[in-house]
Amino acid sequence: MTDTAVYAAGGVVWRLVEGKLSVLLIHRTAYRDLTLPKGKVDPGETLAETAVREIYEETGIRVSLGVPVGVSRYRMPNKRQKIVHYWSAEATETAIRSSAFVPNREIAALEWMSPKKALKRLSYPVDVEILENFLRFVDDGVLATFPLIVLRHAKALSREEWKGKDAARPLSPRGRKQANAAVGQLRAFGPRKIVSSPAVRCVKTVAPLSSTLGRHIEHTPLISQDAWEEGEHDARRIVGERVRARKAAVLCSHGPVLPDILSEIALATGTLRGSYLGSASALDTGAFSVVHLSATNPGSGIVAIETHEPKF
Repeated sequence: MTDTAVYAAGGVVWRLVEGKLSVLLIHRTAYRDLTLPKGKVDPGETLAETAVREIYEETGIRVSLGVPVGVSRYRMPNKRQKIVHYWSAEATETAIRSSAFVPNREIAALEWMSPKKALKRLSYPVDVEILENFLRFVDDGVLATFPLIVLRHAKALSREEWKGKDAARPLSPRGRKQANAAVGQLRAFGPRKIVSSPAVRCVKTVAPLSSTLGRHIEHTPLISQDAWEEGEHDARRIVGERVRARKAAVLCSHGPVLPDILSEIALATGTLRGSYLGSASALDTGAFSVVHLSATNPGSGIVAIETHEPKF
């Protein structure tokens, strides 16, 4: 990120009512405009965290992020460039009922409307472009999605620093920072299942997330480095279970195993393999790739992949 640009994030918030698609627009009080929910990145935040926070602050609706639907860029009155990243975000009925939104000095009103009407009513061409990007997914039969989040464990002590078994090698001080800082990033995508190699460095990477979500960690040697080195790993079985479950999940594993996990996701969803899989699996410690799949038809292929770097 450059020093001159202002970064922000938001979403195309959507719901289905009796099978009909509606999107949520906000009436801003000061600007007297109609736009998509979004806001500037707070210090220490990632874009994904910003999107979830800003949608909640502006609408009262808690969401998990779906597929990325584009980036808008424009010049502000002070001539600085503003860069806004957007995701699709489903508003569940529970989340809508839980919203405590009331008109305020920033947001005068919220309005659900059909995409066709929203395209005509939005105040800015950059917002129209983002909504059109979202609608291309809809036209392709993709609306509801779920993510498989492939996470490389955080930074561990080097093999030279550690005299015990490799599987017992702990996180370094930097790795512990990465694990704690990853919680907000990972939560933005709504994980409901946590699957990890039993190696200490993997389990400790997802332990803060497990504690925050109140969900246990499922340990499996089938995606461990020891099993991989011995030719006994089975990423296919683990990936198959998670694709069939159609629920957001984190899979925490090791650098050498990640290419197999990504390859098996492609195979399980009928996706053509290519160099993009190599890019998505070539992760630094503490980084993760989010693989978005159709919740209604996961066999239709990978919808999108995005990669997120650790904060430390």
